[in-house]
Amino acid sequence: MSVGENEVTTGSPLLLLSLICCTYCPSHLFSLGTYFPWSPPLPSIPLRAWFQDWNIKFGSRAFQFKRMATHATDNHYTVVDKKKGRVRCNYCGKEVSGSTRLKQHLGGIPPDVLPCLKVPEDVKVQMKNNLMGRTKADGNTEFHKSFKSCSVRKRKSSSDGPCKDNHVSSQPASLSRKRKHHITTESGLKDNDEMAQSLINPEQLNANTAGEIEKQAEDKSSRQIQRCIGRFFFENGIDFNAVNSPTFQKMMHAFAGHGSTLYKVPSCNDLKGWILQEELKASQEYVRGVVHSWGTTGCSILLDGWIDGKGRNLINFVVDSPRGPVFMKSADVTDIIGDVVAMITLLSGVIEEVGVQNVVQIVSYTTLGSLSAVGNKLTEKYGTISWTICAAHCIGLILEKIGMLDPWRGVLDKAKDITKLIYTHETVLKLMTKHTSGVELLSSRRIRSLTPFLILERIESQKNNLKIMFSSLEWKSSALASTADGVHVTDLVTGVSSFWTEAQMLLKGSLPLIRALHLISGGDSKPQLGYIYETMDQVKETIKDEYEDEKTKYQPFWTAIDGIWNNQLHSPIHSAACILNPSLLYSSEDVDDDNEIKDGLSRCIQGMVKEKRARDLILLQLNDYLEASGAFGEGVAIDQKTKLSPVKWWSLYGGQCPELQSFAMRILSQTCTGASRFGLKRSLSEQLHMNGRNPVEQKLLTDLTFVHHNLQLQNAVSITNTDYKDIFLEEMDPMNEWVRGGDVERVTSLTKW
Repeated sequence: MSVGENEVTTGSPLLLLSLICCTYCPSHLFSLGTYFPWSPPLPSIPLRAWFQDWNIKFGSRAFQFKRMATHATDNHYTVVDKKKGRVRCNYCGKEVSGSTRLKQHLGGIPPDVLPCLKVPEDVKVQMKNNLMGRTKADGNTEFHKSFKSCSVRKRKSSSDGPCKDNHVSSQPASLSRKRKHHITTESGLKDNDEMAQSLINPEQLNANTAGEIEKQAEDKSSRQIQRCIGRFFFENGIDFNAVNSPTFQKMMHAFAGHGSTLYKVPSCNDLKGWILQEELKASQEYVRGVVHSWGTTGCSILLDGWIDGKGRNLINFVVDSPRGPVFMKSADVTDIIGDVVAMITLLSGVIEEVGVQNVVQIVSYTTLGSLSAVGNKLTEKYGTISWTICAAHCIGLILEKIGMLDPWRGVLDKAKDITKLIYTHETVLKLMTKHTSGVELLSSRRIRSLTPFLILERIESQKNNLKIMFSSLEWKSSALASTADGVHVTDLVTGVSSFWTEAQMLLKGSLPLIRALHLISGGDSKPQLGYIYETMDQVKETIKDEYEDEKTKYQPFWTAIDGIWNNQLHSPIHSAACILNPSLLYSSEDVDDDNEIKDGLSRCIQGMVKEKRARDLILLQLNDYLEASGAFGEGVAIDQKTKLSPVKWWSLYGGQCPELQSFAMRILSQTCTGASRFGLKRSLSEQLHMNGRNPVEQKLLTDLTFVHHNLQLQNAVSITNTDYKDIFLEEMDPMNEWVRGGDVERVTSLTKW
């Protein structure tokens, strides 16, 4: 009597167990309890139901048991969750589900699971071979199923007699001898089916199917690797021809490891073709996500302007918000920089593209040229938008003014004499490096006015080492020691001159400004518009304390600060941000009593909120906030005022005043600095605005510039954990006035390396 599919004859459990043991372990006899160490004892329920619970399926020849682990992986995992089938890799500790994923993890086969980085090479090869062998078998089965579904159909087994209706029956040899399937073909397909079966070579079928699956996995992984390489090229502005460098090819092979075939180094055509287009789509998708947040937080348009080597005035337009900065576009404004109407037309187009309702402020990089007039006209045209100057630029202007004052100009000139002597003579530079243990005196900054003060600070920090150096026998016996420059510098460093005292006095008044610049540029990772007002006040008080309240000493610094603050930096939006910052309002009585701050807030509300009803509600709700009534005065709100960012605080405790809450969050979400803190490379933008390029090349360069800048902005290095001495670093120009005057070739090599 034949046994139907998925059926077990009654009274045959022992035969069933024997078949299982013989099938899965022909060389060992053991019980089910040994084979399934985590399984419960056999229950009283029917045997068929018990097997179904353990996912045992009955096939034509043998039972197919799907257990989580196989002999190939038994020694490489630890069971974490028996019920869910989760295991932990014994090499790296990663948890995965199922034996297939474990083998992929150990064999390093992407993309469904991350590869194990600690697995021994022999185990990795074993798992890869094991999995690929299984893939071949699975692929063969699936191929047969898909092939037969097009040309054959199954008939239910019949014990009464032969097939009817001119259907021809066939029985593949692989079917069970105890259970027969009658596979029939339509009479019109019989010849084709036989021809197809005769043409199929099982071994070739296995190889082809497995090869196709392996190729698909390889292609997917390879494309991901090529895109990663492409992103590296795009972000750093590297010439695409570098992929043809033998050194680059060797480097990539070294990274991939021996025997790996799951990668391919992209060609130049790949980089400027499909890879660039894929990254362009990714960048556009990222930008769309950021744009979606502007409706809630608002945004700031940052103008990043410069003059290139050809004398052209160029501007990059960057839009900043709490979700992150995005590059919008660049423009050559050489022909219109002095034309107020033309500049307003350009900026109006940018504002309309971003959305007038989204823009809170425009942050300019300078007050030179026509930009001051442009700012005034734009705020008249768009009353809801503020025009501000980059705070980092303004602090740079303050330092520049201080450096021009007597006696500070003389102090900086003396420091310059020291660096020029050292860096223009190789023997002196080696001697300095020896005595300072490799500490360099020179460094350059994107904000040029920072450079002299930070170099002076570095020189002062190496005071003792420099004194020892210029007093050493090595220096005294050198030919340079007897020259006019050598004698002059030796006297500055080791003599009775007032250089060191003057240097310390200058640093007392300048370093508080540099530390403030570090803070407002992201030194504590919070939007700083709500702190700029208080920060500048603290700078002044710190300078006053450094000079021990001696007005004749601190007043020149205060005068320089007030001149830039009052005429260029300060804006009503700064006052509004100050009073809306709960950490300042509830910690100082001066904020609420300051008429300048209250006047700025009033002007800001009047300008930014055009709807009268909303404006009236904000003014009404403002009293609750100023008096700390309702939720504003609760213990937890007061306690959290300095622990949370102002925006987060308003989102949690400002709900009772929704109009004021929205107004405060939009203002406090903005920055007070421009795009200089991101350090965007400008070479691609400069190339973009050169003539003589056909439309296809221009489109390619436009796409590349968009991807390049947005990758830079996404991966902009945070300065949160950096020291103030390391902000705005850039390569030193070998012709810089702090090094010029000697062996220029030597200086060039030093600054390059």
